[in-house]
Amino acid sequence: MSSSKKPASNATPQPRFTDTVVPMASGEDVAVRVYGSKPQAGTSIPLVLHFHGGAFIDGDLDSGCTVAGLLQAVGARVVSVAYPLSPEHPFPRPLEIGYAVLQWGYKHRTRLAGKGAPLYVAGEEAGGNLAAGVCLMARDQHHPPLAGQILISPMLNPCAGTPSLRAVTGEATDCKWAQGWQKYLGCTHDALHPYAVPAMAQRLAGLPPTLIMVGGGDPMCDEALAYAKRLKSAGLTVQEHAFVEATEWPDALLEPGSMDCPCEAQVLEQLKIFFEASRCHTPN
Repeated sequence: MSSSKKPASNATPQPRFTDTVVPMASGEDVAVRVYGSKPQAGTSIPLVLHFHGGAFIDGDLDSGCTVAGLLQAVGARVVSVAYPLSPEHPFPRPLEIGYAVLQWGYKHRTRLAGKGAPLYVAGEEAGGNLAAGVCLMARDQHHPPLAGQILISPMLNPCAGTPSLRAVTGEATDCKWAQGWQKYLGCTHDALHPYAVPAMAQRLAGLPPTLIMVGGGDPMCDEALAYAKRLKSAGLTVQEHAFVEATEWPDALLEPGSMDCPCEAQVLEQLKIFFEASRCHTPN
């Protein structure tokens, strides 16, 4: 992404949102940011549960504004989750919170996005991991039915040894993503759990259609595309795209208000294609 400004007439409108809380069964409240407006009566729009990035240890609702705003720009209603961060809240707590908010979203989907609104999960970087993990949980619990998952530069593998990651970190033996994984995975056994490390999931059958997007020079590129290949091998529907111009991903995605980028039009187009295709396969 680039910080250069485009003409105002071409810029994506600034996102509209409302901050609120979702009550948990435990009695605690989870902060969420709801983007967009309810559609006209008798119609429905995609409802997306979104997770921001930050390597599991950083980030907030503001840093999720870029991706959530792009989702809103193509007509989705977006619920962005302020999930608890590690190391204070390692796996599985962020995932449990995410799944609980997903259930809340499904329960209130008519109010949020219209009757029969298709439900999606989405996330960038560490948020992409949580989206993929919650998607696996929803499949295994047989609830709620998901129309698709959107993974943008997702952190899926804690090995941190792919060529794309090494190209960014060079000879360094440590990086923020490795540190994030270390603090997110509370013990070594967690690294074997498919919900924590979706790249290691042995069973992928039954997952909904997937959109995977990565950027040029993206440290998560190799692991994301490897996951796309495994999903395809399992007979699943996958749409993948690499943006050559997005040379600062995933960091640029986490900067509030950084929607103005050379690849913005391509991102919006990929989202439109995915929503249109996946809505045709929405479960009842």
